[in-house]
Amino acid sequence: MLDKICLILSIIGCLNWGLVGLFEFDLVAWAFGGSTAIISRIVYTVIALAGIWCISLLFRRNCCNDD
Repeated sequence: MLDKICLILSIIGCLNWGLVGLFEFDLVAWAFGGSTAIISRIVYTVIALAGIWCISLLFRRNCCNDD
């Protein structure tokens, strides 16, 4: 379950970076009061930690099983 949550958060982070790259629009900053707001920084940190966790998916032998 943790793997799926982290994967979803990583996808959200990727979509946010896509919006920044294509349209110069930061959805997280817009939703939570600017990129320096404490809640935005928490969201950025949680998404970064989820991305780091997803690195472990690359090295698992049975990464695609739902066991």
